[in-house]
Amino acid sequence: MPIDPTLLDDLEWRGLIAHSTDRDALREALDAGSVRFYVGFDPTAASLHMGHLVQVLTAKRLQQAGHTPFALVGGATGMIGDPRDSGERTLNSLDTVKEWTDRVRRQIEPFLSFEGPNAATMVNNYDWTASLSTIDFLRDVGKHFPVNRMLARDVVSRRLESGISYTEFSYVLLQSMDFLHLYRDFGVTLQFGGSDQWGNLTAGAELIRRAAGGKAHAFATPLLTKADGTKYGKTEGGALWLDADMLSPYAFYQFWLNVEDEKVGELLRVFTFLSRPEIEELEAQHTEKPFLRIGQRTLAEQVTTLVHGAEETERIKEASAALFGGGDLRGLSVQTLGAALREAGSVKVAAGTPLPSVVDLLVDTGLAKSKGEARRTIGEGGAYLNNDRIEDVDRVVAADDLIGGSWLVLRRGKKNFAGVEVG
Repeated sequence: MPIDPTLLDDLEWRGLIAHSTDRDALREALDAGSVRFYVGFDPTAASLHMGHLVQVLTAKRLQQAGHTPFALVGGATGMIGDPRDSGERTLNSLDTVKEWTDRVRRQIEPFLSFEGPNAATMVNNYDWTASLSTIDFLRDVGKHFPVNRMLARDVVSRRLESGISYTEFSYVLLQSMDFLHLYRDFGVTLQFGGSDQWGNLTAGAELIRRAAGGKAHAFATPLLTKADGTKYGKTEGGALWLDADMLSPYAFYQFWLNVEDEKVGELLRVFTFLSRPEIEELEAQHTEKPFLRIGQRTLAEQVTTLVHGAEETERIKEASAALFGGGDLRGLSVQTLGAALREAGSVKVAAGTPLPSVVDLLVDTGLAKSKGEARRTIGEGGAYLNNDRIEDVDRVVAADDLIGGSWLVLRRGKKNFAGVEVG
């Protein structure tokens, strides 16, 4: 695959380089031929999340530009975990880390190509760390790390007063050793990661210089924040997981659909493969008519397609349209409908109990504050059951109304809806 000389310019335009080693040397290396690079993912949970997606997609960009990826899943470093700003990490069992390692590996694989001249390679640092003796580790790696520099690292200095274990203190040695191992065995000369990893990235490049007399490069992607400066990566229900079992694709789609107007352009650059002219055109349209939310809709469709596939994205779009009265609710899969209604808000009715009236359900779901308000809403023509307007204030739900045998969709007006799950 030919090398794309515009790669670094594109990464910079997309805002994907917060820090780097010598920029001119990095550009020269990327222009000279296919660079072998690596990015690591510690299996500290059963799924990757939004922050990891930045790294996965950046790896994909480098591979598309002609460079050769090594995706590292940290079966060893995942046993420890990078130091946090406060408190020690919970140490997970070897069996748990192995299970999570496999899950994370399967999540990464669809984004990279494992065939062709710059085929990706998947590696696990447990393979070269598990059998390493303490003496060899201290002699070959530890001797190259001045303690005063380790103490000066931000994440360490912030923890000194409250306390930090030697286990977490030593994490930087393990990650740096990974870079050295991949440099020696595979010719890897570039590592990147999040900006919170910058100390680890530069430590690895320095270890290659000290222990092997080699030259290595590194860059860090920025920490993404909302307009108010707080971190991205959370939905109302928790982290923005990539695993469909941990966060429904519908909820994933809704997250991107609801991002702030001020951040649309930034997120389109980071999370999509649209070209610069395409993104700039979307930004112009979004600025002119933000109420159309064309930027958010494009972002949601593009990212959900990357993570969950085009077919799932189409199902989500059909569900969104149907829930607001623009499609056939009964044509949706029960799984997609259920995920959408749980995300929007739903109540449960026990199976075998008499089905309630629409008035009662409007109150139970919070669409009406009282039965009187529910009756007035029906009388004014503003209440819908499964997208059919309710005209009888005494209407009682029947078994035939259940979609897929278990769901009802109540709507008040054009935009407010909720679900009822029977079962």
